Amino acid sequence: MISGLLHKLVHEGRLTIIDTTGRAHQFGGEDASDHVTLRFHDKALPLKLAVSPTLALGEAYMEGRLTIESGTIRDLLRIVTSNLQALDDHPLMAVKARLATMKPFRVGRNHRTRSRANVAHHYDLSGALYELFLDADRQYSCGYFARGNETLEEAQAAKKRHLAAKLLLEPGQRVLDIGCGWGGLALQLARDHGVSALGVTLSREQLEVASARAEQARLAHRVRFDMLDYRDIDERFDRIVSVGMFEHVGPPHYDTFFSMINRTLAPGGVAVVHSIGRRTPPGGDDPWISKYIFPGGYIPALSEVTAAVERSGLWVTDVEILRLHYADTLLHWYDRFQQNRDRVRRLYDERFCRMWEFYLAACEMSFRQGDLMVFQLQLARERDAAPRTRDYMFEEERRDPSQAPRVQLAVQAR
Repeated sequence: MISGLLHKLVHEGRLTIIDTTGRAHQFGGEDASDHVTLRFHDKALPLKLAVSPTLALGEAYMEGRLTIESGTIRDLLRIVTSNLQALDDHPLMAVKARLATMKPFRVGRNHRTRSRANVAHHYDLSGALYELFLDADRQYSCGYFARGNETLEEAQAAKKRHLAAKLLLEPGQRVLDIGCGWGGLALQLARDHGVSALGVTLSREQLEVASARAEQARLAHRVRFDMLDYRDIDERFDRIVSVGMFEHVGPPHYDTFFSMINRTLAPGGVAVVHSIGRRTPPGGDDPWISKYIFPGGYIPALSEVTAAVERSGLWVTDVEILRLHYADTLLHWYDRFQQNRDRVRRLYDERFCRMWEFYLAACEMSFRQGDLMVFQLQLARERDAAPRTRDYMFEEERRDPSQAPRVQLAVQAR
């Protein structure tokens, strides 16, 4: 069954599958530059792949029931995703899509207790792991590749400047960073723009690192970090930023999230929400990613996000779609992970290594050849909170960060 399906679907690349009897099956073009050879060690795997392709493929690779004899997991996923259109057009997928619409939509029900557990599952892993593939500032979100050939460090620094420009920062303002990670953005905003900041997270590991970094940078008097759910924020802020956190909110809570932003923004305030999104209409989650990487996660369609913003009473003052930036970011992470794979294995085990390289490669291909993108929404309570044109963004990004706000901060610290 799966052999007949693959013959019809694999048009880009070449795939060789060696079954459990040792017989080789060829799919795709003979002269394809991309050629991957797989070996199945589980007789039931073809049926599992037909029923739930992404879950079965990820689990089989993690557990060694599928091994790659030539090529890499990234090569395999590039071939798979390059044939997505043919897969979407296949009658079997139409049947699966119809069945999916008959299921209750339960994704993203992230109440407080579940939210903390979901965050701990991913972000409370050993800090040493993230040091092995992230940049030195531990920016665990999409970089900004304006040219496309930046280093990871350059792209992450550019991302922070890009966000700062959209926030229209002025010295003395109060900034809220929802889902602050290891604190890099909040610390940079305080250092370069003379603001004070509160960063909130649900990860104990991130909270400890971020707080220590504030002390080391002598910014603890301006930057504070707290373990706090966004629903419990009751202070007022001039600026609000959230990067890579909205994917963990879930559709049932979108109204609550944007109502919180409206409630906590001071008059004239501006907020920027940076999130992964999909170009397709709202739908379900990826079963493998949800089970092993981001439980409770959900990638929103822009249509369902803007609908919630409209209900909140906020203005959408700017929208930007980043299409290939996250693909480039993930490739950098994947390469660094591979360079440090032996060290990751010593931290965890071989199964964990396979799980994470599958995660990084699959996500890269979802952005490079699939339906994923990143959106940045600039929001405000008043229509005139942001200038009439976007010129101010480019002017701010070109500004030398060593200008006045940093000097004023140093004087005040003395």
